[in-house]
Amino acid sequence: MTRVLIADDHPLFRNALKLALDACVDSATVIEAEDLEQTRGLLAHRRDIDLLLLDLHMPGSNGLTGLAGIRCEFPEVAVVVISANEDPAVIRRALDHGAAGFIPKSSGMEVLTEAVTAVLDCKTWVPAHLHRTVASMDGGDAELAERMARLTPQQFRVLQMVAEGRLNKQIADRLEIRERTVKAHMSEIFAKLGVRNRTQAGIAFRRLELVDPATLQA
Repeated sequence: MTRVLIADDHPLFRNALKLALDACVDSATVIEAEDLEQTRGLLAHRRDIDLLLLDLHMPGSNGLTGLAGIRCEFPEVAVVVISANEDPAVIRRALDHGAAGFIPKSSGMEVLTEAVTAVLDCKTWVPAHLHRTVASMDGGDAELAERMARLTPQQFRVLQMVAEGRLNKQIADRLEIRERTVKAHMSEIFAKLGVRNRTQAGIAFRRLELVDPATLQA
């Protein structure tokens, strides 16, 4: 039994992915989530999920932040990114941060089926017409991804709140921990990311953010 979680805030695209799964998997349990918080909750509750199909831009996730956080907290789950952004540099960066594949939202049913089949067969999949370009380029995130992967899930959450401009006391209240624990996390974050202060740590995190193509079109 293959267990797949589809995380996307567009019901029509979730349905298209379900049809693709039906076409290439004999017996699959499909679970759906419409935002990052729900996605994390399901992954924490259902430790048997094999594959996550993750939209880059949905409530709670801005660009690569959702992918990086999930890879940090649930490293055992294979993640395939789905996005309307087909920039080869974005695809390269997603792969650097641990994505097992990248499926453009413009893909037809045949391509969706091909992509899902490849990933379930433990292969990395990107669009055929972009494969050579993506493989040959340096997205500039390999070192950052390696450093982010060293963070614990709690440290990643602290880093995200630092990037949002929250003070240590606010972070402690939000996470229900002591302020001195936040300071200890900050010291570890600085060391693991190779930065000297909160500003540099926040800049490192914000490098993960991407502009949503839908926003540009609007």
